[in-house]
Amino acid sequence: MQSIAGIYFSHIYPPMKPKRRTTIYDIAEKLNITASSVSRALNNRSHVNPATKELILKTAAELNYKRNVLASNLRMGKTKTIGVIVPRINQNFFSNVIVGIEEATYQKGYNLIICQSNELHEREVQCINTLIHQHVDCIIISLCVNGNDHSHLQYAIDHGIQLIQFDRVADELETLKVINDNEQASMEAITHLIEQGYKRIALLEGPQNLNIFVQRKSGYLKALNKFNIPIENELIIENAWTKELGAEATRKLLSLPNPPDAIFASTSDFSALGVLEVANAMHIKVPSQLGICGYANEPFTEITTPSITTIDQFSIYMGKTIANLYFQENENKEVAITPKTISIKPKLIIRSSTNKKGVKE
Repeated sequence: MQSIAGIYFSHIYPPMKPKRRTTIYDIAEKLNITASSVSRALNNRSHVNPATKELILKTAAELNYKRNVLASNLRMGKTKTIGVIVPRINQNFFSNVIVGIEEATYQKGYNLIICQSNELHEREVQCINTLIHQHVDCIIISLCVNGNDHSHLQYAIDHGIQLIQFDRVADELETLKVINDNEQASMEAITHLIEQGYKRIALLEGPQNLNIFVQRKSGYLKALNKFNIPIENELIIENAWTKELGAEATRKLLSLPNPPDAIFASTSDFSALGVLEVANAMHIKVPSQLGICGYANEPFTEITTPSITTIDQFSIYMGKTIANLYFQENENKEVAITPKTISIKPKLIIRSSTNKKGVKE
């Protein structure tokens, strides 16, 4: 049953019907002139009598006329709107990429529509369809972890929408791509761990349907081969890409008869945080008994005890690079855009969790 207050409120303030948007036809009707004359005046075109133009502008202000920017841009073939789809907005890497994109697009007078797939393929498809219906000029996307079918991306391309992939990309689609050198970054991380004296290095890997996790695993394997360290399958844990899965994998690894003395959470810093929490709960000293390295340089990695070694992907710079690539490639409308890939080299950030030999951070 509704409260008395609720009934009283609806009685005093009845629901208001939304006001209809004022159009150029409303202005024309009020002034008894043609809509084309109103349009020319509002768009500051020539061949409009100055007195008539002044009257039109005054009437437009009185009627609270707002120019339909979308419709105007559509007539010119552009909406000056870019859609961005990321797996999770609340991850520092993706939020910083968005910051970088926004900084560059704002300077060009473009607007962003930001969507989150939440790591679900069906939501990613829905995001693509929404952006197509919004008539965006470009879709910038990092793929979700759940799904191998990329036909929805081709569907956007077939609609004449520019597609730029970043970080997690579908290699088979010939689009503009901005990625990190994931393989090299992983090799540097494993090399650092070996140089610190760690001998049994475990890998927490992400889903192998995504290019970035394949590349990070490749870097891990190449580094071990370079130093003639045997590859042991029991030290490689699949799909440990969240904090909870990272913790579960760590408990499994540390229960082995011959447990690892270092763990490379190649999937994310959240996975590395799960490793650290389990190590602390088991009273395993980090870094003397267990080295921990994450990936992405999330802000919390600096303030954990000990701080976590990680890999900085230069996410804001990546976002700016993505946006500027779009503008550069679309400057000459007569030349077809050639698919290309830009690779940004990440940086290993050495902190206390792997500082076994006392190397200065």
